[in-house]
Amino acid sequence: IQDTINSIIQQIMVHANNTNRSTDELLQLLNTSLIKDISIPTAAAFNDVLLIVNELLEIQNGSSLFNSAIQLVSCKDIKTAHPNSPSGYYYVNSRNIYCNMGELCGQDGGWTRIAYLDMTDITQNCPSGLEELIDGGIRVCRREGNSAGCRSNIFETNGISYSQICGKVVGYQKGTTDGVESNNINSAYIDGVSIIRGSARQHVWSYIAGHQSNINSVRTCPCNTGATSTVPSFVGEHYYCESGTNSTPSK
Repeated sequence: IQDTINSIIQQIMVHANNTNRSTDELLQLLNTSLIKDISIPTAAAFNDVLLIVNELLEIQNGSSLFNSAIQLVSCKDIKTAHPNSPSGYYYVNSRNIYCNMGELCGQDGGWTRIAYLDMTDITQNCPSGLEELIDGGIRVCRREGNSAGCRSNIFETNGISYSQICGKVVGYQKGTTDGVESNNINSAYIDGVSIIRGSARQHVWSYIAGHQSNINSVRTCPCNTGATSTVPSFVGEHYYCESGTNSTPSK
């Protein structure tokens, strides 16, 4: 019986944020039960436990959330079960995740944050493979070193299934940017930021930095007047390209 109670208490602590009652209220259900009275027959004690479990399931408004130890829970699951849930951190799948419950990319809320980097926040640092640069009062992350090549970072979904990806990239041009570089996804095919997914490296979206905005060299954006450059077939229309200058970029 004690093991059963302990298991229920753990579930309460994990899922308190996803219920319509506070942790204290839910624990009160256990504390006021007769299960601690050793004079109560075992059958009666189990009945009390079952009543508590049933009420918890009802409060949860969805058994999938209650059984998150078996089925991974996403922010979309939380939003579906509790439409008025606010944006913020939720403790599910044995870790804290940030959920954006507002509309993003024209789609309803319930987005699970996978990666986040805001260099205007002085407490945040560049991830591995990138170095900090401060220029003109702007603090950014850039590829380490001056030679051509790629630097990659992996952001895990931790097993959560997904059908859409939404994000935002802010970039600043410094030096000579090269636009589109090659047709090989395993090389530096653009100058900018590229997002891919899966072990098969499926292209999602790229932010391409062109050399200048008013010329038609091979290093400019494909949308420049008279430009002859094209993006690789695996990029398709899933990109945005621009240059921050219409003159020779500064070093």
